[in-house]
Amino acid sequence: MLQQTFCHIPGIGIKTERKLWEVGVTSWERWQTPPSIRLSAAVRLDATRVLQNSLVALENDPAFFTRQLSSSEPWRIFPHYRDRTAYLDIETTGLDDVAEITTIALYDGHDLFTYINGRNLDDFVRDIQKYQVIVSYNGKSFDIPFLERYFRIRLGHAQIDLRYVLARLGFKGGLKGCEKQLGMNRGNLDGVDGYFAVLLWHRYLHNNDESALETLLAYNIEDTVNLERLMVEAYNRNVLATPFAEKLLLPFPAPPPNPFVADYDCIERIKRSQYY
Repeated sequence: MLQQTFCHIPGIGIKTERKLWEVGVTSWERWQTPPSIRLSAAVRLDATRVLQNSLVALENDPAFFTRQLSSSEPWRIFPHYRDRTAYLDIETTGLDDVAEITTIALYDGHDLFTYINGRNLDDFVRDIQKYQVIVSYNGKSFDIPFLERYFRIRLGHAQIDLRYVLARLGFKGGLKGCEKQLGMNRGNLDGVDGYFAVLLWHRYLHNNDESALETLLAYNIEDTVNLERLMVEAYNRNVLATPFAEKLLLPFPAPPPNPFVADYDCIERIKRSQYY
């Protein structure tokens, strides 16, 4: 889909892009100068420059495109850079500046990685550099700024924040709300949320309860691996609205087995506690 994209050119929006497709300008190589629809001289000049830069960026610079695209459109880069994409979710002790990261889950479509405060959390800084694209839900507002502040690093990856991509498709209500609207079921983890994750961490830390940590990691990983399914869902729904659906639709991925098992009794104990 990336090479069918023109809305990363200044002055060309979704409607103008569709007009280009309708007159046969269906890929970068079919761009005509001047194109067969009315565009200002400035837009035509920008288009020539941006498309030349796009060809250079195509091989190894996904952030070039996400910088140009609006927040709901980065889905377009996904298949081209899928083998360099990481799905990411973090858990924390809260939302303020003194909060700590408790666990991080990272998934690249093949392998799962978990990082735990007090054990191997700092390994994340090295491992995330293996990827060029980060897919998250609300990561632009929360996960990425939190990680940058916490580790004092800069994550210059291209970002696909599914919060905005899914909202444009009509799916809102947080990650779990979007999952339910799309028929995804979390089993024993249904009802566990970010606040509950904080309580799981406190129970692990103060009661030395490994079942609480196991449940927290199961929850963190569920958040993360579900992002791939949501990413493909969002991509396909957007592609269906283009003339290219027949050749560009993606099969839905099989989720990996979760290496951690949520402890139902632990969840129930916390639900009965005075803090819940």
